[in-house]
Amino acid sequence: MTASSSALLTDHYELTMLQAALATGHASRPCVFEAFARRLPSGRRYGVLAGTGRILEALEHFRFGTEEIDFLAETGVVNQQTLDYLASYRFNGDIWGYAEGECYFPGSPLMVVESTFAEGVILETLILSILNYDSAVASAASRMASAAEGRPCVEMGSRRTHEQSAVAAARAAYIAGFASTSNLEAGRRHAVPTLGTAAHSFTLLYDDERAAFASQLASLGTDTTLLVDTYDITAGVNLAVELAGTSLGAVRLDSGDLVSGAREVRKQLDDLGACGTRIVVTSDLDEYAIAALQAAPVDVYGVGTKVVTGSGAPAAGMVYKLVARHNDAGQMEDVAKVSKDKKSIGGRKYALRRRNSTGVAQEELIGIGQLPVDDGDDRDLLVHLVRDGEVLVATDAETARERHAASRAELPTRATRMSDGDPALQTTYLE
Repeated sequence: MTASSSALLTDHYELTMLQAALATGHASRPCVFEAFARRLPSGRRYGVLAGTGRILEALEHFRFGTEEIDFLAETGVVNQQTLDYLASYRFNGDIWGYAEGECYFPGSPLMVVESTFAEGVILETLILSILNYDSAVASAASRMASAAEGRPCVEMGSRRTHEQSAVAAARAAYIAGFASTSNLEAGRRHAVPTLGTAAHSFTLLYDDERAAFASQLASLGTDTTLLVDTYDITAGVNLAVELAGTSLGAVRLDSGDLVSGAREVRKQLDDLGACGTRIVVTSDLDEYAIAALQAAPVDVYGVGTKVVTGSGAPAAGMVYKLVARHNDAGQMEDVAKVSKDKKSIGGRKYALRRRNSTGVAQEELIGIGQLPVDDGDDRDLLVHLVRDGEVLVATDAETARERHAASRAELPTRATRMSDGDPALQTTYLE
């Protein structure tokens, strides 16, 4: 696959469906596809949409060049008719969807693709692979940021996932409220602020902790963060303040009982006169650990494994379904899967978030075939993302971060509860 092409980031059966549809003439039928989640992970009150910008950027590179066509021909994936179609493939349809960063609920029409069957069907895997991972990370990160109640969270999970997933995770976490990331490629590619100082290996490189701290301070200045739990925390804090003075930026704790440890370190720092020195905690944090640590004098949370794996929900559970198509008479007709445990609702969807007079969200209204009536305080959720194949919206992380902050702010207070319960908003379908 050429470096600039995203066309083979797809499943084999997308192209075999295309081949069969081309053979019968059905491939050119106008269709509507929809990406949505049937349910939220257990205990979650809302989800966070992330990855839309990455999809739109990937769509611009969804081209079957010589290398891609040669691979498909050599491996016999599809026939010559299909290869000829793919060689000139360009998405020329329309895409609507929730703005990236938006909070969502079961049934929310997160992305609506209007195109021919051929143009839309082969985007399924690309759309779902990005939305499912990025939204899982963003949904977990939003809960963590909410639990932190304004204290900054740093994404530090690069070593716990695939190297490219690490970049996507940093972007998604930033959209959902994290302050920064340790991942430099996310900084370069997505302008996510980066942060980091030293690990235990740096301390162990030196003959003693004093030499390690002195080296770090000489190189990075007193505003740096010193890792004080390689040996003895109390001795480490004393040494850190001795060498850096009371202007030391921060100390980091990565082991032990973090609640009691943070309290002891805070008292020690204050007694030494380092009242402005912050305390950073790491060590397998999730939203529940962060909530528990709110009672401790912690200033910054560093989160790794749990955020990049969705904190127990590594995929958002989204699906991509055909919900409408032209029939033989050339009229658009609703279609839906009717199997008992995976039933979907047919028809092109329109979404409105019902809000009360103070702007607090009350309900997710999904109109089938038309937009629900706005009672004056409501918000239309679907944004025109792509028109005739051309991307219409910004794809950067900062814009999505602003949307998420506004979206989460309008949710009722029950949305931030950590206990098991129903989604914060009920989804209602209107014919």
